[in-house]
Amino acid sequence: MVTQILKNLRRTVVIAGATGDLGGRIARAHLRRGFSVHALVRSDTAEAKVSAIRADGARPVRVNFDDPAALQRACADAECVMSALNGLEPTIVSLQGRLLDAAVAAGVPRFMPSDFSLDFTKTRPGDNRNMDLRRRFMERIDRSSIRATSLLNGAFADLLTGEAPIVLHRFNRILYWGDPDQPLDFTTKDDVADYAADLAMDADAPRFSRIAGDVVSARDLAILMTRLSGTHYKLFRAGGIRRLGLIINIARTLSPKTDAPFPAWQGMQYLRDMSSGRGKLSPLDNGRYGKIDWKRAETVLAPTI
Repeated sequence: MVTQILKNLRRTVVIAGATGDLGGRIARAHLRRGFSVHALVRSDTAEAKVSAIRADGARPVRVNFDDPAALQRACADAECVMSALNGLEPTIVSLQGRLLDAAVAAGVPRFMPSDFSLDFTKTRPGDNRNMDLRRRFMERIDRSSIRATSLLNGAFADLLTGEAPIVLHRFNRILYWGDPDQPLDFTTKDDVADYAADLAMDADAPRFSRIAGDVVSARDLAILMTRLSGTHYKLFRAGGIRRLGLIINIARTLSPKTDAPFPAWQGMQYLRDMSSGRGKLSPLDNGRYGKIDWKRAETVLAPTI
C-alpha cells in the first residue's frame, strides 16, 4: 500500500470544481491515494476556499478560465483533467468546453466531464434540461481527440434523507410515480468520489462507467423504513408518469426564470427519468476496482429515524 502511494505521487490529476461539495470529495479521494492534485480555481475565488483546498493537501491553481493559454498551462503534465463543475449551459457546455480544449492543447491523455448523473444516454431529448446539456457536451467531447470517461451514478443517495420527495417521514409514506417496483439507482457522494478517483487514473477506463451504491424500489423503501422505524410505512402513488409530465410542464411554465441548476421542476424531471426506468443504469461496473464497502440505502436512512 505504501509503495503504491509513493508511485502515485508522481501522477497528477487536474480538477476543476474542487471548491464544490462533490469536487472537494473527489479531490480528497485522489489525495488519499497519494495522487498529486492540482485544483483549478477562478482568479477571484475567495482566499478562504483556496486555503481550504491547500489544507486538504491539494495545490490550488488560480486561473482565468477565459484565457486559453493560461488554461493550457494549468493542464500541462496532467494524466487526467477532471471536471466537477456544476451549472447550466454557460458552465456545462461553454466553460467545460474551454477546459476540454485546453486539455487537448496540453496533450493530456484523458478527460472526465461532469456527468455524475443517471444514464442520460438512454433518456429522451427534451425531457430533462440538465441531461440535454450533458448530451450536448458528450457530442463535443466525442468529436475531440482526447480519451474521455464519464461516470454515471444515478441519484445521490444523500438526497434520501430529506431533499428528495420520496421518503415522507411526517406521513409515514413512500411517494412514487408509476410502478412501485421500478428499480431506482442511488449512490452516496463519498462512494462516487472514491470510484471517480480510481476511474480518473485508469488508462483503460471505458467511455462510460455505471455504478450504484444501492438499487431499491419504492416498495423496498417502504419495507426498509418500516423495519428501521418500527412504524408502518405505506406506499403513496402520486400518479402515473404522464401525470408527472403534466405537472412538470405546469411548474416550469409558472416558475420564474432562474440560473439555479436545480429548481423544483428540474428535480421532478430527474425523478421522471428514474421512475420511468429510462435513466436506469445497466450493466453496473461496481466491481471494477474491487470496492465492496458501498453505502446502502439503509445506512443512509438509519440516522434519520
